Amino acid sequence: MELKSAVKDGVAVLSIEGRLDGQNASEAEAAFVRLAGEGHTRYVLDFSALQYISSAGLRVVLVAAKKTKALKGSLICAGMSEAVREVFEMSGLLGILETADTAAQATAALAAR
Repeated sequence: MELKSAVKDGVAVLSIEGRLDGQNASEAEAAFVRLAGEGHTRYVLDFSALQYISSAGLRVVLVAAKKTKALKGSLICAGMSEAVREVFEMSGLLGILETADTAAQATAALAAR
């Protein structure tokens, strides 16, 4: 797994590449917590380069969503492949998380808020 973070138009974008599973979920969660600690309240989780997500990875997304809600912020999951979207759909998370086709669309939507 490779993590990249950037801030664009006041929106923190965390890009996750490769596999998000039990072996590296804590690293991804720590990266999100770092961004939250910097005072950001608008987040994009960019999954465009994510090949696989496990239940441990889904937990990271849920933790990020709960933290964002506590900060009265917004979070959008973007760029899901068919395989990743299917995992989110089966878990029921698509019904509670905001999504976008691309990170650019998600960033633009959050920058306008």
